Amino acid sequence: MKKLLLICVLLVSIFASTSKGQEIYKPLNAADPIRFEGEYIVYKGQKILLGPHAFFIDGQLTSAQAAKYPFVYNSINEAAKYITDGSEKSPMTLYIAPYVYWIDNPDDPSERVGQGGEPPYGMIIKCEWLRFYGLSQKAENVVLAANRGQTIGAKGNFTSFKFIGQGTSSENVTFGNYCNIDLEFPLKPVLNRKKRASAIVQAQLIHCNGDKIVARNTRFVSRLNLCPFVGGKRILFDRCHFESTDDALSGTAVYLNCTLEFYSSMPFYRTTGTGAVFLNSDITSFTVGDQYFTKADDGQLALIDTRFHSKTLSYIGWQDVSPLEMRNYQYNVSLNKSPVFVSEKTPSFTVDLTNKPLLNAYRFEYERKVFYNIYNLLRGDDDWDPMNMKELTLKAEKGQRGKFTGVPVKLLISPAKTNAETGKDTLRLTAKVNRFGNFPVSGEAVTWKVSGDNGSVLKLKPNHDGSICTLVPTNHTDDSRRVIVTAKTASGLEAASIIQVAPSKLEPPKFVSSPKLKSDETGVLTVEYKTDTRYTDQSLVTWYRCADAEGRNPIEVAVSRFSIPLKNYILTPGDVGYYIMASIAPKHQRSDAGDAVRVITRKEILATEVKKGAKLLATDFRDMSTKDQPLVKPGFWTLTKFQSDNTDKSRSDKDAWYYGEGSGGSAGHTGLLQNQFARLYYTPVGDAFTGMKMTLTVVPFKTAGQGFSVAPLYMDFLIKFDARTLTGYGLRFIRTTKYHDAVDCYFIRYESGTVNRISEPVSTSAFRPVCDITVEVKGDRLIASARSREERAASAEGDVVAEVNIDQEVTPGNFGGFGIEYAGGATVLIKNIKVEWE
Repeated sequence: MKKLLLICVLLVSIFASTSKGQEIYKPLNAADPIRFEGEYIVYKGQKILLGPHAFFIDGQLTSAQAAKYPFVYNSINEAAKYITDGSEKSPMTLYIAPYVYWIDNPDDPSERVGQGGEPPYGMIIKCEWLRFYGLSQKAENVVLAANRGQTIGAKGNFTSFKFIGQGTSSENVTFGNYCNIDLEFPLKPVLNRKKRASAIVQAQLIHCNGDKIVARNTRFVSRLNLCPFVGGKRILFDRCHFESTDDALSGTAVYLNCTLEFYSSMPFYRTTGTGAVFLNSDITSFTVGDQYFTKADDGQLALIDTRFHSKTLSYIGWQDVSPLEMRNYQYNVSLNKSPVFVSEKTPSFTVDLTNKPLLNAYRFEYERKVFYNIYNLLRGDDDWDPMNMKELTLKAEKGQRGKFTGVPVKLLISPAKTNAETGKDTLRLTAKVNRFGNFPVSGEAVTWKVSGDNGSVLKLKPNHDGSICTLVPTNHTDDSRRVIVTAKTASGLEAASIIQVAPSKLEPPKFVSSPKLKSDETGVLTVEYKTDTRYTDQSLVTWYRCADAEGRNPIEVAVSRFSIPLKNYILTPGDVGYYIMASIAPKHQRSDAGDAVRVITRKEILATEVKKGAKLLATDFRDMSTKDQPLVKPGFWTLTKFQSDNTDKSRSDKDAWYYGEGSGGSAGHTGLLQNQFARLYYTPVGDAFTGMKMTLTVVPFKTAGQGFSVAPLYMDFLIKFDARTLTGYGLRFIRTTKYHDAVDCYFIRYESGTVNRISEPVSTSAFRPVCDITVEVKGDRLIASARSREERAASAEGDVVAEVNIDQEVTPGNFGGFGIEYAGGATVLIKNIKVEWE
């Protein structure tokens, strides 16, 4: 209440009364003053007449004071009700006095929810040529604020603005989402506000759909998913400042004379088409280790006269796991004042523009001065010239007899990846050249080249100007070859296509003798077969449990992967009472798979044939079938997908689980992964179990320790569990809104599918690559531990432990099942699991 009274007193005090009772306006910043005269304002000696396309906004004004004057308001929200379309020559301008303007009420406890499948927005403004102009030399003095994000005040990625219209612009203002950062306002400290939460969540600024977007001397501050004018076609950021973590920046923009602060390793989710360009900009990175730019494949990047500053960086690359066809551009890039080559480990991804004509597309020198070629980059087909550089650029072009206008920046090969079979396929690659903004250019000659010594396996036949190149595969070896085809222009543009060139396909091999099953005294079934081929055997062997000798009701249990036939099948207690069938589809390294032949045991498996003990199960999932299998049966894995309140719908076209290579934090690892929200249960053979211990190694996609995409997504590791009744115990890792680099961990009790927490949560940074987890029931104690093998210290704030060690008294019961329930968004690779029963 005292704070509210103080604000009211300060608001009233902006108007002082003379002895004649006349009100005199007092600007908030006396060092950079505004004169308000009712019908006009004066700023920097310029008289600005207010009118239908010129509003004055000052948050110091009371509603009553603002109501005295037409075209005068005390909030952005109120002014937005009366705006009308502007034009390129006469934009709809909001002249904004220094203050903090809340776009969304920060004190409203209700949760914001999006409409029609869109994210929740603070304001949706439909207006052509809308201009935000801060009446301040310092952009930090005019703040357009919100403080909501995903799961913290909003359901979905809260976004301050959605602008619908061409030509949106800003100058001398700050767009800030203070969900995860403090708002500090030195001009009026009473307007300071602490962040809503420490956990870094998706707290976005601006979506737009227009062209000719310009921001000058504008600050964009948030953390995750910053989104500064994301969605625009041609965007210019001139002398702007950005603060962000991942998935943050606009991928179609020119960043000129900007400063950027990177608080994590992938500031772009992706760039699009001709991508993003940095010109004479400074990037301060707080990332520890490797700094990348993008997370996903698509467009390109160019770094020109770009300076990195960091105390923690050891490497700068374009993308963590980069496609081989990637090509980006750099010139005069430094790290801490020393030259640096981006993506030094894979230099083919980077084209250095030193001494290349292509550099003129981005910068040129004229009369001993450096100029950044904004006119060339942004002119499009409508001659847009936001920096008024056309005349100078044409003059320099004429004087130096160079090409400074209409210079393309992107060479695109289609397709970027394809396969070719010798003797069957003749492929055609097309090359297109685009100016910035994806405007096509014709007449650029393109030359083609095959990488390395691959000229013998792929012949190139380009047409007269290189716009089309015919590929003739000539691989007469027995193995497929990956060939990189590179295209270039004389100016320095470069692109690549990856061609998997296979030798001619042969007919599938035939069985010399019919496959047969053989068992041995060690409890192993072996399928024996011989094919009529000299080539490496890659037959697809799949194993099933069946109800009878006819192979009825088969359930797939084991498969071949990575072109290695799974000829041996180890019998387990779950096989007892079933007939085991092997399906063999003959294949070798130069053929497709032929028709499968099936063989089945003559009788059901007896307990005496099983030599593998029932007290231990250990697997790395390499041979396990990952097809959805909803049945709950002793000795079987149950694999299903599910929906929850935290997901829109399951992807029913895909199985819940798959075996493969990880990505992100799990890159370089192979294991069991999720396609969607997924459950994995195992029901052991037996009726009553006492103690049991489960040990797993998992590798999360997320590397900071936050585990999952958003709060409150989670993953449960289940023990003493009955998959029929969904009853038992578990250890839950869950993302919360408390931290951006830690999860909470606690014990849970499942009771007929209802889940309750039964221990106090422990906040931990342990759930990051690579994480070892143990869950054990010993007597009446439920015990768990978790630790990361990564040696670096966690950066989480507050009471966060690096290693989990917890236990809880329970009533364990006789169940012996175990499993995993995954509802995490970001994948978690399961490398292996071992379970021991007493």
